[in-house]
Amino acid sequence: MEVILLDKIGKLGELGDKVAVKPGYGRNYLVPYGLAVPATKDNVQAFETQRAELEAQAAERKSEAEARAEQLNDIELSLVAKAGDEGKLFGSIGPRDLADALAHAGIDVAKSEVRMPEGPIRATGEYDIKLHLHAEVDATIRIVVVAE
Repeated sequence: MEVILLDKIGKLGELGDKVAVKPGYGRNYLVPYGLAVPATKDNVQAFETQRAELEAQAAERKSEAEARAEQLNDIELSLVAKAGDEGKLFGSIGPRDLADALAHAGIDVAKSEVRMPEGPIRATGEYDIKLHLHAEVDATIRIVVVAE
């Protein structure tokens, strides 16, 4: 299935690229979420007429993400969790917990923006957590987990 990308998608392409994807990926993810349109003759012509507008919207979203990243890079958040004598947590702290803690602190971050490649936090200590705000913009916050 060929689609025209309406936004930059990591490991796939830039805005306006015509790429071939598996039919299920295009039909079930890219098209319903507004990230791409099928590459029909009419859609290609419609895209070319809207190209400048779409590029301006993409640049605006990127600048907003960069502004958010500048605010978030300076944040250090302290979380209190129940832990054993050796610092091992009873349970874990995952992306949802971090998003909720940031929201409680007055910072709007979606759960899907929190990146934890090593998995959830299971011990006390200091951690650098990446926030993926845009395809090209990441921010890093410091999380300090202390025992209750």
